Amino acid sequence: MPDKPELEFTGERFTPECVREIAYEHWHRYAWAAEVVVGKQVLDAACGEGYGSRVLAARAAEVCGLDVSDEAITHARQRYAADNLSFECGDATELPYPDDSFDAVVSFETLEHLEAQDRLLSEFRRVLRSDGFLLISSPDRKTYSDATGYDNPFHVRELYRDEFEALLERHFPAYRLWGQKLMFVSALWRLDQGEDTQWLLDDDGRVDARGQPAYPPLYFLAAAAADETRLPRLPAHSLYGDRDESVYSHYNEEVAKHIRAGHLLAEREAEIERLKEQIARPWWQRLFSRS
Repeated sequence: MPDKPELEFTGERFTPECVREIAYEHWHRYAWAAEVVVGKQVLDAACGEGYGSRVLAARAAEVCGLDVSDEAITHARQRYAADNLSFECGDATELPYPDDSFDAVVSFETLEHLEAQDRLLSEFRRVLRSDGFLLISSPDRKTYSDATGYDNPFHVRELYRDEFEALLERHFPAYRLWGQKLMFVSALWRLDQGEDTQWLLDDDGRVDARGQPAYPPLYFLAAAAADETRLPRLPAHSLYGDRDESVYSHYNEEVAKHIRAGHLLAEREAEIERLKEQIARPWWQRLFSRS
């Protein structure tokens, strides 16, 4: 990572200094997208502090990162300067580009921050060339919020799967859907097929084999285009991890802490029991035992 000042993490947008689970989720999306933007002109809409635009620029011909935050764009220009990478401040629902400007639009974890979601996708469709495609993600309201009781203060409108698909259909005649969930690696899988992959689920001694994981996704990702022939060739399944296995290492550290705490608690409880027994003795026995 370039030696530049960090952007303060407020919870509204991801920064690359975040670690473990949230890092796996965010880095995976851009790593996944980078594989299909080789040689293309790309818009990274709502790019945040710019880390994802930089990932895309390593493979794309040209990347423009756009965000509504002046602070984020100023930071991105300082931290990620490159000949084929530019940053611009602007509203993704009113894109400052002419029609047919890009081969691909990437916009991850943007949709739920806006009320004008139809306007957003309409603008994405407008600036895409006829053979271009959109890569977009959004949390599943059912698993992200309903099942957990979590209320993200920065989310304006989260969507259920049927709402997300209906929104895509209104603007892009063709789309494919993936799910994403963290499982020590970040797993990402096509939701309409599962060939060539076996997921095994142990359910109390009974093992089921299936083409997809048994767990509901936490996030949806979609590739969308004007027709099926324009959709990028993305793998049905994608796994992401880091060389240090930071999530697994953190898990092991936490388990070790619990084990140490358990041993200490057992020692303290044994000491309490010893003192209780000592107090229960007649005073002359306690006096004798001290002598």
